Order: sequence, then C-alpha cells, then structure tokens
Amino acid sequence: MNGVINIYKPKGMTSHDVVSKIRKISGIKKVGHTGTLDPDAKGVLPICIGKATKLADMLTFSDKRYTALLRLGVVTDTQDLTGNVLFEREVSVTKEEFLNATKKFVGEIEQIPPMYSAVKIGGKKLYELARKGIEVERKPRKITIYGINVLSFDGKDAKLDISCSKGTYIRTLCHDIGDLLGCGGCMAELVRTQSSIFKAEDAVSLDELTSENIEGFLIPPDVLFDFEKIVVTGEVERKICNGNAAFVPGISEGKYYRVYGGNGNFLCISKGLSGKLTLVKSFF
Repeated sequence: MNGVINIYKPKGMTSHDVVSKIRKISGIKKVGHTGTLDPDAKGVLPICIGKATKLADMLTFSDKRYTALLRLGVVTDTQDLTGNVLFEREVSVTKEEFLNATKKFVGEIEQIPPMYSAVKIGGKKLYELARKGIEVERKPRKITIYGINVLSFDGKDAKLDISCSKGTYIRTLCHDIGDLLGCGGCMAELVRTQSSIFKAEDAVSLDELTSENIEGFLIPPDVLFDFEKIVVTGEVERKICNGNAAFVPGISEGKYYRVYGGNGNFLCISKGLSGKLTLVKSFF
C-alpha cells in the first residue's frame, strides 16, 4: 500500500494522532504527515503511506492556503486563543485602515517564529522553553505571503483568506497585523484549505475511512508531480535502480522528470544534469 491520502483533520486532534489512526486503519507502520497542523486547527493534512513517505519532505515545503479568523484587541502568549491573555485593548479600526494594514504584509517579509512553536534553538523546542517561562531571542525568517483576501470585517473580527509559502506562522501574522494597527490581535480560528495540490473540498474525513476502503482513497505518488514522463529500459534502468546517473539523449539541463521502468513502474524523480538523469527521489 503506497500513496497519499488527503485527510481533513478535525479540530482537537494532533497531526500525530491522525498518523496513529491511519496506521491502525491501514495496518501499515510506515505512515507520516506532511507538516504539522495545530490541534485547534482543522483542514487539509496530506498523509503519506508506504513508499510515499519519501514524499513527505517535498510536500512539507510546498505552498499553503488558510482561512483564519483574526481577533483584534486581544494579545495572548501563544498568539492564539489557546494561550493566556496578556492584555486587551479597545479597538477603533476602520475597514480601510485594516485593508491597508494587511497589504503591508503581502510579498516577501521577515517573520519571527513564536515561542510556542516546534522550532529548535540549542537543541530545545521553543514551546518546551515557553512552558517553563523562558523566552529566547529568535532570528527572523524570510517567508512569502502571496495574498491576503479579507472575506469579512466587523470592526473587531476579520476573516482572512491567506496564501503563503512554507514556514509561515498564521498566528504570528495575525499578531503582527494587530500590532501594526496598535490594538494588538491574535488568531481565533484556523482552517488549512490547501497544501500543495491537496484541497479541502477533495479531502476525506477519518470517519469515512475503513480498512476495506482506504486503498480507494490513495493517490499514487507519481501523479503529484507535473514533470515530463520518461520511460527507461535495459542498462539505463539498471543504473537508475542502483542510484547512479545515466545518460539519456534529449534531456534538458536542470529539468525534472518522472522516470518509469520498462514494466511501467514509477521509479523516481530525476533531474537533468550534464546530459544525465540524476536521482532526486527514488520510489523503487
């Protein structure tokens, strides 16, 4: 059993909880998720099974899309409503002021990871230090916000549709928008609506899965890549299956390919380098 299942994670479960449940349903130990989704958040969580777990790192670093509820006037130590309230302020923000503030965060920006996160500093996860009341200096990281669409705004709560790069903390984005407006803010709700090619409207709930039907929801690894297909046979196939680069006429420098064997099996993702197919990720 190899492939990816587009799971709609419910609120209240950790990403690891979902992995454990899929292991029980599938009977497969080799299962992994493609990027943590907070317990209080819900939405798209692609789960890799079998050989498809090799995809996990590639999918983790893909772009994401979220629907978030930003609450102005409330600042917490976790930057969302699960934390302790540090202070509350009156909110006097017009829709025009709010729209102008969100525009300042679109594009490549720097973001400081929150203390309540799994980022490691000195071998320790930040949230472990935060729970002990320890705050450490964090270096800002470059991220990209492709777009922030304000779906609604009532003067205090704003519903946002956010498209962003890997490594973006939506909690921190909400906090920073509130900080710019001078009233503070935090994330009240979060739904991941897309991760890579996986969309919420196509996701399956855990309640729908059984040991009898789970294979029907598996997406084969090769269809996740929009790369040109190449079929190799004979000596070239043997070299590739041994992890070696192989000369193939007509391949383009720097271009990625989906490589298949003579029997039609998906072998790997390779890249054209100096006229040879060079292994990037194997699935054999």
